Amino acid sequence: MPAKKPIVLAASRNEPELQPASLRDPALVLLSDWRMARYVSMLLCRVQQRLESQIMVNPGIQVLTADSQTRVRNQTVRTLGDPREYVVAREAEVFAMTEALKLQDSIPEVAATSLVGVIAKLEMIVGADRDIGDPTDFPWPHIASVLRDLKAIAGGLPIGGRSREMTRSDVAKHWGAAVKLVAALREEGAAEYRDDVAVS
Repeated sequence: MPAKKPIVLAASRNEPELQPASLRDPALVLLSDWRMARYVSMLLCRVQQRLESQIMVNPGIQVLTADSQTRVRNQTVRTLGDPREYVVAREAEVFAMTEALKLQDSIPEVAATSLVGVIAKLEMIVGADRDIGDPTDFPWPHIASVLRDLKAIAGGLPIGGRSREMTRSDVAKHWGAAVKLVAALREEGAAEYRDDVAVS
């Protein structure tokens, strides 16, 4: 059986239109947006974890050398910046994951218009099983089996990608929303504190 030629992915709503018309299946667009949202949430998760590990530096543990305490203290000073940056990163990750979950939740409302679109929907469903407790329970292995069969018959999903500018734009969107949320919560906390002081 000859190898099937990869198809170029349909454009998502954020990208210029690609070819051909059969690839404008709404399920392919949904898959593209869902993958990007998950990728952005993963990037923001890494940022959040880096900042979290910097916060967790423990300057009280002496290691084998005499100057280790000084090195650790210097590292703490160098790595611990504004703690609000960690909070912003955590909230930005939540915003990105929420966007991915909303796209995932819209699978039932999106009608596939091709066999490749059906594969795209199943790909999202199987991809979402990573977020559940036990992906070895019924029906997850069975759905994955159906997906493998469909891919063997119809071919794989189209190849797609997004520019770095689009990725940066999505990260900046979630980061900006997180900055606004953290500032609003901080202001709300300050207002509650002022109200408590005024009452007492």
